[in-house]
Amino acid sequence: MGVPQLRKIGLTAMTPSPTYTRQPWSESYSEIIDVRSKREFAEDHIPKAINLPVLNDDERAQVGTIYKQINPFTARKIGAALVSKNISQHLTEYFATKDKNYRPLVYCWRGGQRSASMASVLSQIGWTVTLLEGGYKTYRAYVRQQIEDLPQKFTYQVLCGLTGSAKTHILQQMRLTRSAQVLDLEALANHRGSLLGEEWQGKVSPQPSQKYFESLLLEQLQNFNPHQPVWVESENQKIGNIYLPQFLWEKIKQANCVEIQIPIAARVKFLLEEYPHLLDRADILKWKLEKFKSRYGWDKLCQWHQLIDTGEWESFVQDILQYHYDPTYRHSIKRYFTKADRVLSIPNLSDSSIDTLLDSLLPNSLALT
Repeated sequence: MGVPQLRKIGLTAMTPSPTYTRQPWSESYSEIIDVRSKREFAEDHIPKAINLPVLNDDERAQVGTIYKQINPFTARKIGAALVSKNISQHLTEYFATKDKNYRPLVYCWRGGQRSASMASVLSQIGWTVTLLEGGYKTYRAYVRQQIEDLPQKFTYQVLCGLTGSAKTHILQQMRLTRSAQVLDLEALANHRGSLLGEEWQGKVSPQPSQKYFESLLLEQLQNFNPHQPVWVESENQKIGNIYLPQFLWEKIKQANCVEIQIPIAARVKFLLEEYPHLLDRADILKWKLEKFKSRYGWDKLCQWHQLIDTGEWESFVQDILQYHYDPTYRHSIKRYFTKADRVLSIPNLSDSSIDTLLDSLLPNSLALT
């Protein structure tokens, strides 16, 4: 596809052919190119890969239908024309600025015709191209195996505390100012781990698929030093629609915990600052609270609605904490995290209070200035 035309302009049979690998993670490349369709790419891909489809979603469906309903030969002819057209567009719009030292890794679903077509053209130009043998399926098998093995190589420390204790913020400061290893599971899952944890400011950013979450998780774990502890926030196994892999979840449940205690007034203040969209879109907030109706009844829901309608936000947040979130969290901690070896209290969530807390959590670390 396209190769004979390239030879007419001076490329010869001496041009190197693509090489193959089943372990791309052991090498470095200028870029990783996923030539699958956008829908395939969105479900999961190698982190940091770029998507340059040689067949878009509609074209892929069209070729597949012809393959099944008419005959494979006709499908291959039409597919070849579409692939050639799309590769030509990528050459013009994307590859035009790449220099002669460009070294991409290319993959598709099974390492078949789609990636081979792209790799063949790029190789004929003169670039050193590597194909992922077995394609995405090889990568996915690697992720599944690593997700079982790698989490067991680390020692975890769990930070516990009632909702509004700023656990995520404290862990971020621990990473930024003390260079601690922090696994931010809520950031990877794009969810804050509760009914009201999904963002709706502006355009909603959806959670990743389960497979892509595992890809991101593996990438994070591979950057950690197994000789140093990994700090995590106390979570349930399910974060929004995402499930923590079983091997990681078991290790976290067995870890030592540090519980932080903060006055409820400070927690209320923090939550109102952290979730300003609750105040801006009371209609969405009340809609979400409808899910509590079967558990707490209409009377309690009406009380919350009235506090929202009258703008008594401090009272609303304090009441929902004491009535729902605190009992639920205590039950979860008692069930899953039994190794609480320390309890630390701070009066508020000021920078100085958090810094003092970090001195206690990481006594041997040096604050970065």
